Amino acid sequence: MPSFSASSLSASSRAYALLIVTTLIWAGNSVAGKIGAGHVHPFLLTALRWSLAVLIIIPLAWPKLKRDWPVIRRHWPLLIVYGIFGFGLFNLLLYTALNYANVVNVMIEQAAIPLLIFAGNFALFRVKATAAQLAGFGLTLAGVVVTASHGDPSRLLRLEVNIGDALMLLSAVIYAGYTVGLKWKPPVHWQTLIAIPCIGAVIACIPFLIWTYSHGAFAWPDATGWGVIVYAGIFASLVASGTYVAGVELIGANRAGLFINLLPVFGVILSVIILRAPLEAFHLVAMALVIGGIVLSEWSRARSSSPLPR
Repeated sequence: MPSFSASSLSASSRAYALLIVTTLIWAGNSVAGKIGAGHVHPFLLTALRWSLAVLIIIPLAWPKLKRDWPVIRRHWPLLIVYGIFGFGLFNLLLYTALNYANVVNVMIEQAAIPLLIFAGNFALFRVKATAAQLAGFGLTLAGVVVTASHGDPSRLLRLEVNIGDALMLLSAVIYAGYTVGLKWKPPVHWQTLIAIPCIGAVIACIPFLIWTYSHGAFAWPDATGWGVIVYAGIFASLVASGTYVAGVELIGANRAGLFINLLPVFGVILSVIILRAPLEAFHLVAMALVIGGIVLSEWSRARSSSPLPR
């Protein structure tokens, strides 16, 4: 029977907690983005969200930024690219997609991210997903299908697909690429790894804001829009970005990616709590499938006598 150090188990436990918090906040971000439709333009929402994040994180991270400056100076293009793609373009596409597609579609399409992470890790680093990880992905994907179809998979054939769905799939490719690309992150404090990419996210928004203004679509958000901006700027931008990076660092992109399929589960939970939506039996089945898939993948890894690729 293989033995595992307490520190290894502790690292996994910390990663699980971090990634659960991440997906809960992301589910809230998708719901908030849908609420914000019509109250704040998606390009302005993304720009103000990351601008708020910069104003908060730079003072907090200042001591770490000064300490990491020699590394930042050598690797700033990579850090800015992380922000442009993983923070900026991903959310520009997400919020725009939510103006056209329903939240269920958007959460289903984000379920493609773990599979794209598997593919990216193999293509770039020859890191193979284990049989257990693929089986776990299959179970979590089944949970997503049950959630989206209300327990009747044939309903998926009747879901309307539009430009919003295409935008969401493109954003999934971008975020999977960002996650795989974290393999190259420089040795800096996690606050630095959030602060500099936040600046990159703001840079990514500038051409979109110019286009919006030139086409006469620029308008300041109302009270609801500002509420969405504050939530996204603090929780989705800073808290979730930090917890996700930390989770990936602890257990690797392949394992961390599976947790993304918790999004529709948490979406259901938030709907029940906030919107007073009914909790149905199929919700419980879906939750069991998603959680079971993650547990299967992690349990099989722990049973292995040698470290599995992450």
